[in-house]
Amino acid sequence: MRVLYYDCSVGISGDMNLGALIDLGVDKEYLKKELAKLRLDEEFTLDIHTGIKSGITGIKADVVLAGEAHAHEQGHEHGYHHQHAHSHIHDHHHHHTHSHDRTYGTIKEMILSSPLIDEVKDISLRIFHEIAIAEAKVHGKTVDEVHFHEVGAVDSIVDIVGAAICIDYLKVDRIMSSSVQVGAGFVWCTHGKIPVPAPATVEILKGIPMKTGLVQSESTTPTGAAILKAMVHEFTDIQSINIESIGYGLGTKDFEVPNVLRVFLGEMNESTTTQKQYIIETNIDDMNPEHYEFVEQKLFDAGALDVFKTPIIMKKGRPAVKLSVLFTDDKRFSVQHILFTDTSSAGIREYEVTKTMLDRTFRTIDTEYGPVTVKDLYWQDACVKSKPEYEDCKRLANQHGIPVHVIEEAVKRNNRYAEQI
Repeated sequence: MRVLYYDCSVGISGDMNLGALIDLGVDKEYLKKELAKLRLDEEFTLDIHTGIKSGITGIKADVVLAGEAHAHEQGHEHGYHHQHAHSHIHDHHHHHTHSHDRTYGTIKEMILSSPLIDEVKDISLRIFHEIAIAEAKVHGKTVDEVHFHEVGAVDSIVDIVGAAICIDYLKVDRIMSSSVQVGAGFVWCTHGKIPVPAPATVEILKGIPMKTGLVQSESTTPTGAAILKAMVHEFTDIQSINIESIGYGLGTKDFEVPNVLRVFLGEMNESTTTQKQYIIETNIDDMNPEHYEFVEQKLFDAGALDVFKTPIIMKKGRPAVKLSVLFTDDKRFSVQHILFTDTSSAGIREYEVTKTMLDRTFRTIDTEYGPVTVKDLYWQDACVKSKPEYEDCKRLANQHGIPVHVIEEAVKRNNRYAEQI
């Protein structure tokens, strides 16, 4: 199995991702040729050059906008000041005003109407969709109401579509990532200082293991976070791949640590993935049952991998609920805090478990009701299960006012693994 692994120990941004994937082996001329299909040639040039950061040689990828005398600096470096009131996702530090603000719908139409291959369109739209959802949540609007001044900027479009082109070029079977370093401190926006990570970034990274405080600066931008959220199948700090090549994407600022994004390309022979995880349990017999939904949502928001309840009979015949939470080591304190402050529990049990998972890939199936993400599960290199993502089906069912099973049946009609659904 061909695997792409992101080492985000110093974070990730859109243009650092481009540099790392080019250094890994993506043909830069192929990338430029494919980007030309967006028909934005008059608005930017892509400057790709070799550089050194803290003694590490890598690739710096700069989107230079028309009329600019200087190469752009990406937010990861991290001088971006969040110039616009309506968005915090711009990965590049520019002091010009964007003359080509574009809405999410405009960007979607641009990509869909381009001659890019379907796989690149699909990846691009998945990344943009993650950002759109986050911005809508942060600003209290619907996706259609949010005006993406920042994501509409040409450099961000190039970073995202460029990422899609590179990922498709590499033809990997699985994408993995380490925990994501987000940095610390504050950055400027129109409203003043905001904490790192920026609101859109932390919204995108919900449910993803992240670390803070390595540098007093922003080390993961919303575009970088969205690339990971849309594309990564598994987040783990345990690497079990046979590395074939390594790529480094360079940042601009100098930190006490190398300001680089490192990526690995290699092979993984296992047909399953084994991961060390933990379960915390507590028996509860005196809490209002209505409170469980609130507690479960808080646990998921804090990064729990699963939360489940088991009816039990305690001493003296008292009916109770065993509340179990599955989590990774870096989420231990958050889970404990919620259980002790939001439930009636006075004690918890914890033990380590080994979780074995089938390898999986994700595709988008187009139906008459809209696109649905399908998860394909593999055993010994053969697809043994294929499942539509329930949240996509539910969203389309609500949108069209029809039952969920109608959406699932539409997916089955259009899915090449229909017999496995």
